[in-house]
Amino acid sequence: MPNTFDVLFKTLADPTRRAIFERLCRDGEQTVAALTAQAGVSQPAVSKHLGVLKQAGLVLDRQSGRQTHYRSQPAALAPLLDWTSQMAGFWESRFDDLEQLLKRMDN
Repeated sequence: MPNTFDVLFKTLADPTRRAIFERLCRDGEQTVAALTAQAGVSQPAVSKHLGVLKQAGLVLDRQSGRQTHYRSQPAALAPLLDWTSQMAGFWESRFDDLEQLLKRMDN
């Protein structure tokens, strides 16, 4: 069973999906038609991408008559933010160690 990081990375690796998610984050709730108008791909393709984003927990949908409205769930990115923060701390520590080693070598 894939872990949360794998699902989020795989979901956001696709540039069209990432653009749709970014647009929802930036512009708020959108219908499939509105997203399709700017996506540069067909409505079925947009719907498929939205399904993947929904399955990953990155978007929520709601029905209003015959239209489906989607909105982003930026909080779903929390595991990635935690991971990148940990990695940044790891590399900062490594660079500090390297800097200290280089200073000792100069003496």
